[in-house]
Amino acid sequence: MATVEVADRHVPAWRGGFGRLWSAAVLSSFGDALRGAALPLLAATLTDRPLLIAMVTACGYLPWIVFGLLGGAVADRVDQRRAMWTVDAVRGLLVACFAVAVALGHASIGLLVALAFALTTLQTLFDNASTALLPSLVDRAALGSANARLMTGQRTAGGLLGAPVVPLLLVAGAAVPFAADAVTFLVAAALVASLRTAAPERKPRPAGSTLRREIAEGLRSLGRDRALRGLCAATALCNIGVGALIAGMVLLVTGWLDAGTAGYAAAMTAYTIGALSGGVVSGRLVARLGRVGAVLLAGTVQIGALIVMGSVRSLVALVAAMAAFGFMGMVWNVNTQTVMQERSPAEMLGRVSSAFRTLAVAGAPLGALLGGVVATAWGLNTPPLLAAAFFVLSVTALIPTLKADVSVVAPDDDATTAHAPR
Repeated sequence: MATVEVADRHVPAWRGGFGRLWSAAVLSSFGDALRGAALPLLAATLTDRPLLIAMVTACGYLPWIVFGLLGGAVADRVDQRRAMWTVDAVRGLLVACFAVAVALGHASIGLLVALAFALTTLQTLFDNASTALLPSLVDRAALGSANARLMTGQRTAGGLLGAPVVPLLLVAGAAVPFAADAVTFLVAAALVASLRTAAPERKPRPAGSTLRREIAEGLRSLGRDRALRGLCAATALCNIGVGALIAGMVLLVTGWLDAGTAGYAAAMTAYTIGALSGGVVSGRLVARLGRVGAVLLAGTVQIGALIVMGSVRSLVALVAAMAAFGFMGMVWNVNTQTVMQERSPAEMLGRVSSAFRTLAVAGAPLGALLGGVVATAWGLNTPPLLAAAFFVLSVTALIPTLKADVSVVAPDDDATTAHAPR
């Protein structure tokens, strides 16, 4: 495992495996941002039907709900490093072929939907394998710092660098952003393939073991652990609120605030800057409050930010609230990921991760639908207030988990009883 020194085991070393994994993750995020910004623009040139364009976005959620649990079970069966570089290589080839289709004028909405669905389906395996691989690259005490650096790097590449580059690339041609995305996938695959990590040692699977049974074991492991169970329920409730917020954000800024596209850009930039800052200070909050305590604080502050968004008719207030929301959102994400890695049995981390993600992601489409309903019925400022209500429920669900705010699960013990105090 790579850490800086024994005396500072809470900081992951950049040299070796973690540095390569970080580089691959950040590069992939940059490519994802290029594709994510270019796809809606391309879709808008192919159709003016909102439902068809929305289908492209919906395919970013659907595979997680359909295949997320399967991806986690497979990640626990295979060499995670090999799975990751293979998936990235396949995704690179898919996007490269799509770029050729765009360049030749053969793009269609059906092809966009198929690409989005295929890439996200592959991502269910990649993300669960990545979550399971990280503990083998850094010391367990450095997981929090490693997750913060990974997420901050990805946010920087995707939020600050990727999307603004797309207009420049589009000048050279509609296919160029997709060709660049394909290159990032292939380079990331090479970086992950170069990792020198041994294949994980796993206990032999019991006779008659099936993927269905292994998925069920992951769900039971998640359900038995009070901290993970509470964090999963809280994150699912939050994602309903976030879905409502995202669905209504454009109309909130351009309609209710009458701030135009410049105001929307300012709000989203503030969110990104806030998230980057949250990644930097997350460790300090954990040192004072513990991981679950830091998540509880994050959710509480986000409630206040959402109330400001929906009740104060000022762009300045919205920008400040979005910065606070992004700041605490990063604290939430870093620490939920780290708690999951710390408390899950190593041989089941892929399955626990996939169960957590699938249950959490499922709320976002519902939230988007509810956001549209309340905005239509009661006004464009109501989605943030609806989100605040779900965040209140989320924080309430977190409170019982504070007593379970402990570090790691012993390898062979029951997840509900075998944790050492922090």
